Amino acid sequence: MIKENFLMAWDNIINSKMRSFLTSLGIVIGVASVIALITIVQSVTGEMMSQFESMGADKITVIATGNPLKSGLTTSDLRKLEEIPNVTGVAPSVSITGSAGKQGILLDEVSIMGKNEKYFQQDTTELTRGRKLTALDMDGHTYTCIIDQDIEKAVFPNENPIGQKIMVNGQGYEVVGVRDTDSSNDVMSGINASSTSDGTIIIPYKNALSLSGSSTYSNVDVFLEDTNLSDETTSDVETVLDAAFNYKDDSYKIVDLGSILDTMNSMQSLLTTLLAGIASIALVVGGIGIMNMMLVSVTERTREIGLRKALGAEPAQIQALFIIEALALSLIGGAIGIALGLIISVVATLIIGTTFSISWGAIALGIGFSVAVGLVFGWTPAKKASGLKPIDALRSD
Repeated sequence: MIKENFLMAWDNIINSKMRSFLTSLGIVIGVASVIALITIVQSVTGEMMSQFESMGADKITVIATGNPLKSGLTTSDLRKLEEIPNVTGVAPSVSITGSAGKQGILLDEVSIMGKNEKYFQQDTTELTRGRKLTALDMDGHTYTCIIDQDIEKAVFPNENPIGQKIMVNGQGYEVVGVRDTDSSNDVMSGINASSTSDGTIIIPYKNALSLSGSSTYSNVDVFLEDTNLSDETTSDVETVLDAAFNYKDDSYKIVDLGSILDTMNSMQSLLTTLLAGIASIALVVGGIGIMNMMLVSVTERTREIGLRKALGAEPAQIQALFIIEALALSLIGGAIGIALGLIISVVATLIIGTTFSISWGAIALGIGFSVAVGLVFGWTPAKKASGLKPIDALRSD
């Protein structure tokens, strides 16, 4: 019986193609809007969150602005931070602008970064050549460096720079590695490197501190063993910093990427719900269109309904026939809407420049909305059809 009802519903839809299309148009627009909006938002925010995660959700970044009595964090302060439970390492960062080159080639605007071995143990930036800096490079008397691809092209065109010397602010450094410029994931390096910089060179942090003329550190990454204990560890870090800066809490700032990711997750969920709510308005309009069409169909098929009842059809069977037809219209509109929404999403992500990713949740939501609209707005016409009396229905013109 159900199969027969489906076949009859399909025949009625095929016999009135234009009316069926116009009836389903609201569902098409509504579902396409839900799919496109949610997919685009999740693709954009997903890529942003991936970038934040690659920067290091397992670390806390301390920015020491200092005060008149103390300009930054000392080596003693770093040791105290390392002693905090759940801390696996502390990586100070020194950033200055200087010159670099070799005979006949000089770059005036080079971002010089000072890092320690803890930084390189956590850093996932790819090297195209050579190795990373290790603890053996950190004694303050070893002059080794890592250059990026921009400097490689400018200073060592068409040759292998590994093992060669490069002058950094007048001091010769041996190049031991070449860093992939595009895969850099260090937050502070990105903030501190000027957009007009000729490139980036990373040297041992003690060497960079000496070049800066300072004895304290303004940027420090604190790496965590368990990100679930981020709040407790942040509190412990604040305790150390308060003591270091004589309880002047305006002397430092803490950037917790884990907390930022949690906030972004919450915002994404809220935005997705809001967009789904807005797009569902079109689905309600589409549902009203289906209900109106089905009411017209009931009127047009009054004699058919009367004949079916006279031949023994139960009210529930008549009701099921019209509900299935409304559901079929809604699902057809939903299927077209899903396809259209995905096409719009692909085009939009290409224009924006983000990676397209299918939101199965949005597709499930679109299907669920289609079924719900078909059932809810098909109920009234179906109820009206099942309530017709056979004699009155057969008398109608």
